[in-house]
Amino acid sequence: MKEFMGMYAKSICGAISGWDRIRFRGTIRWLASTQGLNSYLGTRRILLKDFGKWAESVTARVRAICSAQAEALGIPTIYLRSAAIDKEAYARQIMEERGVSTGDICMFSVLEPCMAPDVRGNRDTKMIELTMRPRRCVWIYHYWNDEKLGFGHTRLQTWLTLSTTICLNGRHWLERQLIRDGIGHVKDGNCFVQLDDYAAAAALVEEQQRSNWPELLDGLVARSCPGLGSVLGGVPLDHYWSADETEWATDVVFRSTAELDGLFPKLARYGLLTAQSPAVMRFLGRSGKGRLPNEVRSDLRNRYEGLRLKHWVNRNSIKMYNKAGNVLRTETTINQPREFKVYRHPNDDPERPASWQKMRKGVSDLHRRAEVSQASNERYLDHLAAASVAESLKETVGDICKRTRKDGKSHRALNPWNPEDFQTLQFLARGENQLNGFVNKQLRETLHGKTKDSAERKKQSAKTSRRLRLLRAHGLIRKVPRANRYQLTAKGRRVAAAVLAASSADTEQLMDMAA
Repeated sequence: MKEFMGMYAKSICGAISGWDRIRFRGTIRWLASTQGLNSYLGTRRILLKDFGKWAESVTARVRAICSAQAEALGIPTIYLRSAAIDKEAYARQIMEERGVSTGDICMFSVLEPCMAPDVRGNRDTKMIELTMRPRRCVWIYHYWNDEKLGFGHTRLQTWLTLSTTICLNGRHWLERQLIRDGIGHVKDGNCFVQLDDYAAAAALVEEQQRSNWPELLDGLVARSCPGLGSVLGGVPLDHYWSADETEWATDVVFRSTAELDGLFPKLARYGLLTAQSPAVMRFLGRSGKGRLPNEVRSDLRNRYEGLRLKHWVNRNSIKMYNKAGNVLRTETTINQPREFKVYRHPNDDPERPASWQKMRKGVSDLHRRAEVSQASNERYLDHLAAASVAESLKETVGDICKRTRKDGKSHRALNPWNPEDFQTLQFLARGENQLNGFVNKQLRETLHGKTKDSAERKKQSAKTSRRLRLLRAHGLIRKVPRANRYQLTAKGRRVAAAVLAASSADTEQLMDMAA
């Protein structure tokens, strides 16, 4: 994001990137499928007709262990009558009332939906069988304000399959690291409005990345329900840890709220105008080739803190919003990691050559998820760099409205309000063209449409080539070396952005801006 940081350098204190919220899921694979659970029951010699009573006894033991642990930790256990209660807000209230600065806060138990095994009759086979179905069971929420990790919680399903969810926040974790190393900072919610040393903070984020995730997460489960394996006869039950949802945030900290307030509406407006579906796919690392996504959409809305602009490709998204007055946050959320690639050995078999494979939810690919998310944030911010310029519209586009000379040849002026010239500038402003450049064919089809007539297509291609020479002569585009591809120059981005913004504003808005 050098371009964005360079353009607004005078207004920016610094930037920090890292994990925001991560939701981990721990699965005991032996119990997570009907095949695995049938195998376990066979090993323990438990008949299907006795499954219900046995499963109830397992749940009773899990709840008893959690209650005993809460008593040992000296924290309250509270049954919530509704799953709709804001548990985090309630836990923070208890933390404040009990004066907990670090340590364990409380345990909640609440009835919530789950996927769980059940024994049912099969009409076709006339036999009972094990199936997985939606049902409701008691979940245990253990909230803590860890000395190392900060505020978070562990959520345990007390009915089989005994799955676990752990929610961490990388910003709370970073705050603990900053305190540990004595680095001055001011934190508001889950963002830093002031940091004394951005380079040192970035190094601490890298330290998070080097965590032994299974060891860390297993330790948090043991903290909530020690000896979980004992409820199943002492059988070692290892968790497979995956990241169900991750949020990677890049916070650009401005020197004042006024500077960001003046800039942000322009960024949001420009992002909404230029982020067509292909551009959104590019932000999130999709080439636009191969299988197309089911859904690509954008949404601009008011939040309690201000405007929020968000783009989705299927269930992955990138959004931008202002926080705590002077923080511009760009955040990539990944729910479907298989939309991305990771370079690894297939099936983790070192005998097979490494290649680009689909990214997994498992924590072993979490480092790559961070790289993909950071690249997404950077592409988005650099795309927005052209949203606002200090020059007037006349100063920005005045140069292209005059004849110019290049290599001894004279070239005509561009007229931003001529339909074909305007369509060309509008094409240049499209997000995907600013990110990856474009070829003759793309501009030709935009200006002239698609045709199956080869003679007409050749004629249109020649006309487009002349237009490309005109754009190069005015310094709006440059040719990529050893390729028939063109990229926008900094001037091209400014001009295209200015014309697009002016064309979408009504007369009253322009008069207000002029005043």
